[in-house]
Amino acid sequence: MSRTADFRIAVFAGDGIGHEITEPCLDLLTRAARIVGGFSLSYQRLPAGAATYRDTGVALPPTSMAEAKAADAILLAAMGDPAIRYPDGTEIAPQLDLRVKFGLYAGVRPVRSISGVSGALRDPRAENLDFVLVRESTEGLFASHGKGTVDNDAEARDTMVISRAVSERLFDFAFGLARKRKQAGKRGVVTCVDKANVFASLAFFRRIFDERAAAHPDLGADHAYVDATALNMVRKPWAFDVLVTENMFGDILSDLGAGLIGGMGMAPSADIGDDYAMFQPCHGSAPDIAGQGKANPTAMILSGAMMLDWLADRHRIPACRDAAGLIRAAVDHAFAPGSLVPIELGGTAGTRAIADAVAAALEQVEPAATVST
Repeated sequence: MSRTADFRIAVFAGDGIGHEITEPCLDLLTRAARIVGGFSLSYQRLPAGAATYRDTGVALPPTSMAEAKAADAILLAAMGDPAIRYPDGTEIAPQLDLRVKFGLYAGVRPVRSISGVSGALRDPRAENLDFVLVRESTEGLFASHGKGTVDNDAEARDTMVISRAVSERLFDFAFGLARKRKQAGKRGVVTCVDKANVFASLAFFRRIFDERAAAHPDLGADHAYVDATALNMVRKPWAFDVLVTENMFGDILSDLGAGLIGGMGMAPSADIGDDYAMFQPCHGSAPDIAGQGKANPTAMILSGAMMLDWLADRHRIPACRDAAGLIRAAVDHAFAPGSLVPIELGGTAGTRAIADAVAAALEQVEPAATVST
């Protein structure tokens, strides 16, 4: 008799709409696991975020960090609140601490169109986008988080850090992802996005990329400056396959990518390291609509599917990938043309309506093909 794998998931609902989108996501993950069989999920809800900082003076309690480290994966909804800040004026962002603490260097931001969901572009070719942005998530300009200086109220400094060790792992991850995509019929091309013509740090970044590209001769490799990439993400985003870039550039371009597929409520993400991984929607905590039932849970649900893909790879449990494909197929079915239109896109479908539609679709669809992270 085969043994059923039981995965313990550390769950951070965080702030604002985070609490509203967490429970529907967990319910759908549990349903998908039950339908597919072969594994189960248990959830440990942990405190962290702006409200935790306001109430306790600590944004990420040591106990929460320890429990996250012991878990099989981390699922995070949203953290932060512009009204609650550190004394230096910066916002509360424990998710950045988690990325650094667990070495989650590869930020994976899929840009995949869903039929029935309108993106920012009207070109018919933009109706079937499927590319991935891989954002370095532990250094770059974000290395200055909490370390920037302001001298005599006259000059401020933040420092960009690009290290060989992290960059090599990042590029190898991007090429590995491109290889999986090529096997699934995609182009198998990695584009290094930088500003190597201006900054020595990013010229170094590009040089390391070229070195690692030589180790993957079966895949394509090219370069693009970040400003040109932003332009072409609007002009011809269907030309991209896998983009890999520095932390701040990735932060900006991933939001642009979200706009191409219907907004932040449709954009999932993963932060992956050698030993740990965290999954969260690209959007923030949206305190302006918290408690109103207006939040779109789709990005959270799709982030949960990415978590299942990662668990499938890490633990060699194909059932997890089947469940991920089932959730993706259910989302596509729920948003079929003429069906749901989220409130954020001018429709009437709020959190409950979207979650219920995806849950109903789980019982009607076959798993969609999955390219794992």
